[in-house]
Amino acid sequence: MAQNIYDDQTFFDGYAQLSRSVDGLDGAPEWSAIVSMLPDMQGFRVADLGCGYGWFCRSARERGASQVSGIDLSEKMLNKAREMTDDPAISYQRGDLETLKLAENSYDLVYSSLALHYIENLPALFNTIYQSLVPGGYLVFSAEHPIYTAPKHPGWLVDTDGQKSWPVNSYQAEGQRVTNWIAEGIVKQHRMLGSYLNMLIKQGFVITHLNEWGPTAQQIADIPALDEEKERPMIFLLSAQKPL
Repeated sequence: MAQNIYDDQTFFDGYAQLSRSVDGLDGAPEWSAIVSMLPDMQGFRVADLGCGYGWFCRSARERGASQVSGIDLSEKMLNKAREMTDDPAISYQRGDLETLKLAENSYDLVYSSLALHYIENLPALFNTIYQSLVPGGYLVFSAEHPIYTAPKHPGWLVDTDGQKSWPVNSYQAEGQRVTNWIAEGIVKQHRMLGSYLNMLIKQGFVITHLNEWGPTAQQIADIPALDEEKERPMIFLLSAQKPL
């Protein structure tokens, strides 16, 4: 089973303070870039893997999706999502993405936000997603960028002029990384960007867009704390399609 840190009360309370928890999709600076990668969802059946509070599930319905399934390992996240949702076309269920099974040819879009870098057996999950999509179906996801996950001891290096640099040691040493974020001992899986792409290609996906995301000048002006994010990509956004 994947690590279920979100059901730890201290971690859950800390996560609740983040802007993407308080303000939803508008609190995620990469959201506008993701929107440009999403297909027209009118009439779509959608699955959100690692749905959290259900923000994307509700957005998908607003964008025309006919049915949305939110899947998450955390009971606390699912309970929060249910509290915030009043829509019979949205369902939430507990599921471990390491061992997830989905019905074949049952979704037009599978979406995931900042969850796949926790998954050890990612090839199996990509296989599950591929089989669950109808021909022509879409996969859109974000994950922590390998440049961000690479170092064994992540953190900014600052020179005498105050210039920040991000270390990229151990980039080719794929595998587990244990970091501290809100709580200690958060387990992630580091893999090279090429590994993500090749897994998708091997599975049969056609990659349609890759965005090594960074903030715009306007976003930095509006939220100065984002300024350091222009020094290295923290996340990447990817869209792919199952051939017809």
